Amino acid sequence: MPNASDLPRHDDITGRPQPPRKANEPREAQEQSDGQGAQEVQEVQEVQEVQEVQEVQGVKEVEEEQDVPGSAAGSASGLLASGGRPLTPGVAMLATAVAVVSVLVGGLLAAVALTGHVFGAWNSPESLTPGLIGAAMLGTAPGLFAVARARAWHEARTLVHPLSVVLVGLFTVSLLNAGHLYIARGGSIIPVLFSLGWLFVLGVLCVCALIALAWQHFTPAQPLGPRVAPLPGWSKPALAVLGSAWLGIGTGLLARPGFWADFVPWSVNRPDAQALGVWALALGIGVLGALAEDDLGRTGSALIALPGTAVTMTVVLVFRASAVDWSSGPALCLVAMIAGLLLAGASGRVLLTKSAAPQPRH
Repeated sequence: MPNASDLPRHDDITGRPQPPRKANEPREAQEQSDGQGAQEVQEVQEVQEVQEVQEVQGVKEVEEEQDVPGSAAGSASGLLASGGRPLTPGVAMLATAVAVVSVLVGGLLAAVALTGHVFGAWNSPESLTPGLIGAAMLGTAPGLFAVARARAWHEARTLVHPLSVVLVGLFTVSLLNAGHLYIARGGSIIPVLFSLGWLFVLGVLCVCALIALAWQHFTPAQPLGPRVAPLPGWSKPALAVLGSAWLGIGTGLLARPGFWADFVPWSVNRPDAQALGVWALALGIGVLGALAEDDLGRTGSALIALPGTAVTMTVVLVFRASAVDWSSGPALCLVAMIAGLLLAGASGRVLLTKSAAPQPRH
C-alpha cells in the first residue's frame, strides 16, 4: 500500500515531478520543500503582474500617440479617416524641384531688379517686371517645400494646380514670344545663356508636371471625409472678390496683352504683360481653389505661399517705387490685391493653428 507521501501534493502547482517522501524524511526537509514551492508561486504571480502592467502602459502610449496631431500614428490615422488620394512621389518630387529652381532663379531675378538693372530671358523696358516674376517664384518656394510633406492629394492641390498653370503658361508665353528672347535676338553671353536655360528648364518641368498630374489623377481614391476646419463665413465673400480680381486681370493680360497692358502702372511690353498675366491667373486659381476646398486643413501649403509671395512682391515694389505710377487707379488696385494675399494667408494660418490646437480632455 503506497504511503501518503507518494500521493500528489496539493500545494505543488509547478507541474514538476516530486520525489516520493520517505517515512523517515526529516521534518525540516519537508518544510523547506514546501517553502520553495510557495516562493515559486509568488514569483510566477509577480511576473504575471509585471506583464499586465506593461500591456496597459503600451495601450495607453498608443492611444496618446494617436491623439497627438503631429505624431506619425496620429497623422496616419487622420489620413485614413480623411480618405482621398495619397500624394504620389511624382508630385512631391516635382514640387521640391520647382522650389529649388524658384529659390535660385527667382532670387537672382529679384536681387538684380533691386539694383535697378534689367535681367531676364527677354529684354524688358523696366526692371520691375522680371523683379516681380522672381519675387513670386521666391515667395512660393516655402509652400512648394511644404507640399513634399503632405500625405494626401487634397492637402496639396490648391498649390500644385496653380504651379502647373505657371509652368505651362510661362513656357507657352516664351514660345509665343520667341522672337523677344535673347537667344533669338542675340546679345551678351550671360543673357543668351540664361534665356536658353530658361526655355530648357521650363520645357522639362512642363513635361514632368503633366506626367505627375496624370499619375496623380489616375491614382485610386477613397471618399473624402468631413471637413475638419471649414472657412469662416465672413472670409468667403472677400476670398471670392480677391480670387476673381487676380483671375480677371490675369486672363485679360494673357488674352489681350496690347489692351490690358495699359492697366499695368509701369512700362511693359508684350512678353512682360503675358508673363505677369500667367502669375496673376495662377494666384486667382489658388485663391478660388482654397475657397472651393472650404477647409483650412486642405490648404496648408497654399497658406504658406500666399503671404510669402505678398511679402517678396512688396519688397520689390518698395525698392523700385520710382518706376510705378502711384497716382493711377491700377496702382491702388495692385496694392489692395497684394494686401489681400497677405491677409488671406496670415489669417488662414492663425485660424488653422487654433483649429489644430489640442482640446482639453474632460
